[in-house]
Amino acid sequence: MTLVADRLARQRFLERSAVWVPPGWPTEVRPPDSPDWEATAVAFLLDCCPSEYRSYLVLRKHPVVLARFAAEFVGSQVRTSQTALAEARASLDDFVAPEVVQAAVEAWAAESERLVRRRREVALVEEALRGKVFIRRL
Repeated sequence: MTLVADRLARQRFLERSAVWVPPGWPTEVRPPDSPDWEATAVAFLLDCCPSEYRSYLVLRKHPVVLARFAAEFVGSQVRTSQTALAEARASLDDFVAPEVVQAAVEAWAAESERLVRRRREVALVEEALRGKVFIRRL
């Protein structure tokens, strides 16, 4: 392969892989290395956190720090929702009708699933902010 052909092949590879993101990548965040991708990542991460986090300059100025805070916060939400789901029946049985308990259990289950997906999204964004390059596997 000639040097020019090698460069063209590498450029095509980088172009294809640069726009690819792994399954679970948040739709609100542009792919890494696209224009303003870090700004969309910061906005997404701030939306994953309590509104008070916006007041901390260090989190707005350092996306990797914000990503770590978001990962810890969402992780704690996952743990809490799973505990609440496990304890829902026992803690509500004596106070509400069985159909209300069932509805509460279903709500906790749905929320737990949403939070697990969010935890994956935050983890992927954090990896990208730390420099990980996602490469499509054939």
